[in-house]
Amino acid sequence: MADSEELIGRRPLEVEVEAEALRSGRWDLLAQIGETCEQIDALDGRIRAFVDEPDRRGRLWAEVAATRARWPEPATRPALYGVPVGIKDIVHADGLATGGGSAVPAAELTGPQATVVTRLRAAGALIAGKTVTAEFAVTAPGPTRNPHHLDHTPGGSSSGSAAAVAAGLVPLAIGTQTVGSMIRPAAYCGVVGFKPGYGRIPVDGVIANAPSLDTLGIFAADVAGVLRTAAVLCDDWQPERATAGAGRALPVLGVPTGPYLERADEAARAAFDAQVERLRRAGYPVRDVPRLLPDFDTVYAQQFLVNRYEVARTHADWFPRFGELYRPQTVAAIRQGHEVSEADYTAARAYQRAFRDRVLGTMADEEIDLWITPAATGTAPHGLATTGNSVMCLPWSYAGLPALTVPAGSLPPGLPLGLQCVAPFGADERLLGWASAIEAVLADTA
Repeated sequence: MADSEELIGRRPLEVEVEAEALRSGRWDLLAQIGETCEQIDALDGRIRAFVDEPDRRGRLWAEVAATRARWPEPATRPALYGVPVGIKDIVHADGLATGGGSAVPAAELTGPQATVVTRLRAAGALIAGKTVTAEFAVTAPGPTRNPHHLDHTPGGSSSGSAAAVAAGLVPLAIGTQTVGSMIRPAAYCGVVGFKPGYGRIPVDGVIANAPSLDTLGIFAADVAGVLRTAAVLCDDWQPERATAGAGRALPVLGVPTGPYLERADEAARAAFDAQVERLRRAGYPVRDVPRLLPDFDTVYAQQFLVNRYEVARTHADWFPRFGELYRPQTVAAIRQGHEVSEADYTAARAYQRAFRDRVLGTMADEEIDLWITPAATGTAPHGLATTGNSVMCLPWSYAGLPALTVPAGSLPPGLPLGLQCVAPFGADERLLGWASAIEAVLADTA
């Protein structure tokens, strides 16, 4: 097959397998990192998931030596010992420049290492490199291609992170989501993407998009890899909640029918209906809930006001000095933000709080444990001029709720689909506890 007709790279690598093999010493750390570098050298010229780095191998050799010296005994090695991780290029990491996918001088974008990177390194992970992002995590696409079909987008803005995991370049990657920047590319690339509840992973050391929406998250091959990593990265992680969620009766699944769900295209809706039926047959109770989003257009508009207002303020210093270096899509977003009044923004923030209360209240009233929806409006669009439509993620990101997508089959010509699962605020552990079983039900979805 031609490159555009097959998965480029290895099948995604499992965090659990790699971490345990490296921690025990069954796999040699230096050899494994050497293989990671070889895969990036061999394949990333076509996928372009990683930001170019002049001496990636030399830097990683030094990290391997420091890691071995810090944890010489297998019994002392932490959860992610030796696991190579891709880091979205708006997240500061000591020893690596932050470019933000922009032509703005990197010296202007420097900052202290993000807590998320500090936690990864404390858990033994090695930073394989920076992954490509849409410019400043807004909408202007980077050069990354979808590993399943190189002439299709991988989604955005966390394009490089999703593609790096999908192609088997690294088993784990970090992204961010403001609207749909993790769930959508994970679905397009056929991997698991987890956006925790708002604020669950500290966002210090990350170039902001819209601070009241921005959330750090995790890409991995499967839910088990996300679960291991979330326990390291999330504040106040309670592992017993995930175990309790996995062990109790099957969760009640809610489908928010109406104008929101109708945003998915016909093929994606048909595939979603088949996924829902598969879950029903597996014993999951599923309830249609038309009353949640009858005013979806209003929710969409209010979220847009918050997003654009905050984007403009994030760039209040850089844009006047370097505006000529910004991409047209980013310029348009900033200028839209300039047109939002403080009064309209304040009202949209109040609506945001009320909307979260509405979602949680509806879940309680209808006894819904998880919302399930298509992860995107369809499969990855052809071409690289757009990162796709984030609308299926929008209400949940606006409400700050934890969300996860699991692979859920594909549509011709072999482009992946994802099923999005959304939990109440604060229920990240239960979401992941339940998601492994949902992942298994959908694993062989045609």
